[in-house]
Amino acid sequence: MQNRSCLVVDDSPVVRRAARRIVEGLGFTVREAKDGAEALVSCRTEMPEAVLLDWNMPVMDGLEFLKHCRAEHGPSQPIIVLCTTEASIDRIVEALAAGAQEYIMKPFDAGILHDKFVQAGLLSDAA
Repeated sequence: MQNRSCLVVDDSPVVRRAARRIVEGLGFTVREAKDGAEALVSCRTEMPEAVLLDWNMPVMDGLEFLKHCRAEHGPSQPIIVLCTTEASIDRIVEALAAGAQEYIMKPFDAGILHDKFVQAGLLSDAA
């Protein structure tokens, strides 16, 4: 089986470290980016299977990254899970309409991330 990869994008080093531990525990190799602009460069260099994406970041926010990524790489790759404190239904609809496959509220834990990765088709239910 090929090596599975996930790009964790968040401006908080603490959140990136916590997410890295969880995602590596799910069997993924993890790369990190601190904002959307860095994440776009990373995707152009080596496309990850999944992106765990924060919404509110400096330089380029998650929604802006999402729109650029979908314009460049199409609607299905990589699978993008938006992870944010943005709780309003309008914001969730906006993110899904822009091309996110799943949406997670912060704070999250390993169980929530596992379930969303299953829903996004990144993991089987038995994983």
